[in-house]
Amino acid sequence: MNEMVKMVVVLTVLSAAAGGVLAAVNKGTASQIKDQQLRFVKGPAIETILAGSSINPIENRFEIKEGDAEKSIFVGKFDGKANTIAFEEFGKGFGGDIGVMVGVNMDTDKLVGTAVTVHSETPGMGARAKDDPSFVSQFKGLPVANPVSVTKDGGQITAISGATITSRAVCAAVDKAMQAYQKMKPELQQEIKKVGK
Repeated sequence: MNEMVKMVVVLTVLSAAAGGVLAAVNKGTASQIKDQQLRFVKGPAIETILAGSSINPIENRFEIKEGDAEKSIFVGKFDGKANTIAFEEFGKGFGGDIGVMVGVNMDTDKLVGTAVTVHSETPGMGARAKDDPSFVSQFKGLPVANPVSVTKDGGQITAISGATITSRAVCAAVDKAMQAYQKMKPELQQEIKKVGK
C-alpha cells in the first residue's frame, strides 16, 4: 500500500512538472507560430490579393471582433488611399476546412481577389483550388452584395473539374466573407482611417 502511494505521488509530481513545461513552451512560442503563419501561410495570399500596395499589409493590420471570433484585417493602400482590405474565412471542403483570403475594395464594394490559404483537399483534384489561378480569378470584380455559388447551383463560378465539393467550399467561404464584410463595414471604415498615414 505504501509503495502505491509513493508511485501516485511521484506520477502526480512528474505530470505536473511536464504540464508546466509544456505550458511554458506553448506560451513562449505562440507569437513565433503566429508570425510564421502570417509569413508563410497567409502571407503569399495577402501579397497576391493586395499586390501593388504602397504599405505592407501584414504590418498594417488590425483586429476586429465579428461574432465570437476575432478577425485579422490586412490593409492595402493604393493611389495614396487605404481603401482595400483582406481577411480570411473558411468553408467546409471534402477533406476539411478550406481557408480563403478575400480582398475587398471598400470604395466600390467589389472583390479585388481571393486566394486559398490552407486546405486538406485531395492532391491533383481539390488541391487545385489553391494552385489554379483561373479558378480564383473568377471572383475578382464580383459585388459583395450578391451571393456567390458554382454554376451547377445556378451561380457564376465554374467549378474545378472533378472537385465540385471543393469549389462549393471556396464559394461558401467567399460568400461568408462578403456577409461578414457588410456587417463589419462601419467599424472597418473607422479602423482603416488609422492605418497607413
